[in-house]
Amino acid sequence: MHAAIIAVGSELLTHTRLDTNSLFLTEKLNLLGVEVVLKMVVGDHRGKLEAAIRYCLNHAELVILTGGLGPTEDDLTREAVESATGRALVFDSHICGALEARFASFGRKMAEINKRQAFVLEGAEILPNAKGTAPGQWLAMPSRQIIVMLPGPPGEMKPLAEEEFLPRLQRMLPPLALSTLTLRVAGMGESELDVLIAPIYKQYENPVTTILAKAGDLTIHLRAQTTSQVEADALTSELGAKIEIALGDRIYSRDGSPLEAAVLRLLIAKGQSVAVAESLTAGMLGSRFAGVAGASKAFVGGFITYNNGQKQGLLHVDPWVLAEHGEVSEPVALQMAASAREQANSHWALSLTGYAGPDGGTEENPVGTVFIGIAGPDGYLKSHRFRYPGGDRERIRQFSVQSSLNLLRLALD
Repeated sequence: MHAAIIAVGSELLTHTRLDTNSLFLTEKLNLLGVEVVLKMVVGDHRGKLEAAIRYCLNHAELVILTGGLGPTEDDLTREAVESATGRALVFDSHICGALEARFASFGRKMAEINKRQAFVLEGAEILPNAKGTAPGQWLAMPSRQIIVMLPGPPGEMKPLAEEEFLPRLQRMLPPLALSTLTLRVAGMGESELDVLIAPIYKQYENPVTTILAKAGDLTIHLRAQTTSQVEADALTSELGAKIEIALGDRIYSRDGSPLEAAVLRLLIAKGQSVAVAESLTAGMLGSRFAGVAGASKAFVGGFITYNNGQKQGLLHVDPWVLAEHGEVSEPVALQMAASAREQANSHWALSLTGYAGPDGGTEENPVGTVFIGIAGPDGYLKSHRFRYPGGDRERIRQFSVQSSLNLLRLALD
């Protein structure tokens, strides 16, 4: 089965609101073997919404609309489905009575406008909404297509979907076994990754392979669907094993956990600890560590030294080194890491210094240049220079944090 999701609401077309309902529904539908082939966001305009519904009905067997079921004049989902399907809206006195009782339970009288929520498309089945006043509707078409209308607020949509819509959908679908495998990769670019593994995954139509990329972090999703759980698991294991051989130690996680969690697991397993000294990232690296439950078993803290005075005062970086080499340099990164390790009494320390832009930089070290230092046991002390594309300050900082985590992972492993 193919599905299309239409998120309804003019507010979703602004920069302040994000459609999260479709993400939730996509995950749940995929687990049932339903592929989402279309997603749309449509404002509160009856004509445009009707056109979107007609378009989706030409491309999917299941069309789901979220939002636009409220009582106000701009809630037009019911009317748009009426126009798109030719099904009349019929007033349901039972729904109206339930709405009045709901308001009465709060000591309020229902406004006349709320009666709009008691109109149901001819032939539709009601999906009760225990969390709000807008009931969902399930409309089966003669073409064997299904239109489902769900409320927009996530606090109402999610429980209604899980309690009413998804169980109903599952009962009409053939039994399906689903197996997924998530591999997370660091230390390479998306194109480099695809060159290595595309010849492998292209041999398989099942599992389906998806690659997601963000700021130095790559995720490979494998998803197999069959009627047998044993067979589905075997398919993901077979393809996953081949990809693991191709990528080797670039894979840092097989359960979807982030890189900082993988690093902390290694540290805890070795009974070791880490501290940070951050200039460029001003606490981003420490925050990544602290975001993992149980981080205190290995993460001891760190230093934010955003200017040269702080580098000298807190980390005792040599003023001559700063003057001679500049704050963004290998010698400074090394001194920051070594001093942070010593003062924090940790086994390891990471340091970051660089030019995030948009201003700054030199001819030798332009914006996007980052030095990462690592200090560790037995005199381990190294610095790594990275050059990221300039122009996006936040992205440079994110790449820097990811690179530092991966360097420590490789050093530990």
